[in-house]
Amino acid sequence: MSPITMLALLLTVLVAALHGYFLVLEMFLWTRPPGLKTFRNTPEKAQATRVLAANQGLYNGFLAAGILIGLVLQAPVLVTFSLACVVVAGCYGAWSVSRRIFYIQALPAILALLLRAL
Repeated sequence: MSPITMLALLLTVLVAALHGYFLVLEMFLWTRPPGLKTFRNTPEKAQATRVLAANQGLYNGFLAAGILIGLVLQAPVLVTFSLACVVVAGCYGAWSVSRRIFYIQALPAILALLLRAL
């Protein structure tokens, strides 16, 4: 495996791992200290939005699953589609919530897609 291919694979797995972590934060830790700190929420706001966050976390889990299943099945189209969905979600989050989301979510997926295309 070439160094570029290995780096592309590592970044792709990183994106999947990040989205698995987002699932945990949004579904299970939203109202607890790690979730409150990560998303800069008050306990009251977190409690009021907990169901919405859990739904969002589930979608992040689907993104992670798409990437991982695509890698396991050696289905590059599924991996590419899932990474592209991450980019779109990250760009929308950056536009609608915080620029920080672009760097945490979209940028790693963009880099993974670019390296996978080489």
